[in-house]
Amino acid sequence: MATETRDIEVRQAQQPVQAERVERVPAFAPAADVFETAQGAVVLVDLPGCDEGSVDIRVEDGVLTIRGRVQPEGFPGHDLTYGEYRVGDFERSFSVSELIDTERIEATVKDGVLRVSLPKVEAAKPKKIQVKVS
Repeated sequence: MATETRDIEVRQAQQPVQAERVERVPAFAPAADVFETAQGAVVLVDLPGCDEGSVDIRVEDGVLTIRGRVQPEGFPGHDLTYGEYRVGDFERSFSVSELIDTERIEATVKDGVLRVSLPKVEAAKPKKIQVKVS
């Protein structure tokens, strides 16, 4: 019997594998509005119950990911009899154009509304050309 040998090539994964959420807290996709301006774009996201310490914003591989964590409120000495409001985390992702300067993205949160400013790179901003008499 002939013995055959083969070289095995080991390849690294091209994209990192993201772990599946295993938390027992539901995740909601919050409502969002996107506005384009001459300077860039503005994203407004509803994150009720979130403050600056509970919001995580990341830009990776052309994707802007917004996560907000809400801690459930308890009422000491009382049991919930009936509830319609569900507490959960928020998560939303947006594709980001190469025309956005990801190094200058700014975010503020006030009254449960997150405002993310996405400025354009200088080359992408509109320029007014002055017409001269020749």
